Amino acid sequence: MDVLTTAELADLHRSALGAANPLGVAAELAGAVDQGRLADPDDAGYALTLAAEIAESRGKLDAALRYADRAVTAYGTDDDSRAGFARALRARILLRLGGRDEEAMGELTALRPLLTKQPDAAAYLSAALDAGRRADLAEQWLSDAVESLLAERAMPAEPSAAEASGALFFLLQQRHRVRHELGLPHDQNDKLADRLESELAGRAEEAAAEPTALVFWPRAAFDRLLPQWPTLSDKYGQDWDEHRARLERELVRLADAGRSGLTLLTGSIDGLADYSASRGGDPADLQVHAGYTEQLAGQTGQIQWPPARNEPCWCGSGNKYKKCCLPRARG
Repeated sequence: MDVLTTAELADLHRSALGAANPLGVAAELAGAVDQGRLADPDDAGYALTLAAEIAESRGKLDAALRYADRAVTAYGTDDDSRAGFARALRARILLRLGGRDEEAMGELTALRPLLTKQPDAAAYLSAALDAGRRADLAEQWLSDAVESLLAERAMPAEPSAAEASGALFFLLQQRHRVRHELGLPHDQNDKLADRLESELAGRAEEAAAEPTALVFWPRAAFDRLLPQWPTLSDKYGQDWDEHRARLERELVRLADAGRSGLTLLTGSIDGLADYSASRGGDPADLQVHAGYTEQLAGQTGQIQWPPARNEPCWCGSGNKYKKCCLPRARG
């Protein structure tokens, strides 16, 4: 039996859109769970959620609900965004089926606090409410969440895209879309959403020409780096955790600005020392580092970013990305 990776599950879901028998694809995803054919057993909830989405898209709401029930059970107490989406999807299906609106709304109300914590919660909660013809309630929830985050972050009158990044940016954009569909007049936060979107588009154009080479020092190399050249702590961080967090945040920033194909260059102490010696420079000199970075960029062995959530983290810790460096971007 073929074992399915996280990426292959996503590919199956995408292919179902044009498949002759999309419900067969949904059954295959569920079968992979039942038959233990997942490369990562933690993907069970993900596979069942994808099956539920396919069945729902074809109007097979009873089958979709069965898959969604199983997905929610598979996730258990997991509180990541995929678990939240599975619960919201189940509520959306219940609203479309009718007769269980109270149960559906109870679930969505329980998920409402995620609006200020998870960027994609704005989309999946408003989609669920819209399916139940409650777009006006979605607008209210999104507006309340925007005001809550603006107050919590003590935003300036004209925040930049960087200041309004993460959940706030997506809340503003989703709220703007819902209000437009409801035919509501532009207010201050709608204007803010428009401005931030324009600013982000401008940043994407600038990022296209921005150098993105980032040097990553594996744990063993980093442990030797600062004792030899302490001043490099300003560039790479005081310890390995800070080093990884800086890189993850910068990679997320570049991705948010529209960059794709991001990679990390693996540095080595001997490589830096040899490059510095060949140029007659000091390994701690930032100009030497710039040249060393260019040299690394022409070599093989670059680390592709980002890995899938359940794949090993890019830093080489051996832990899953979602449990290792992914959360560091929020620090």
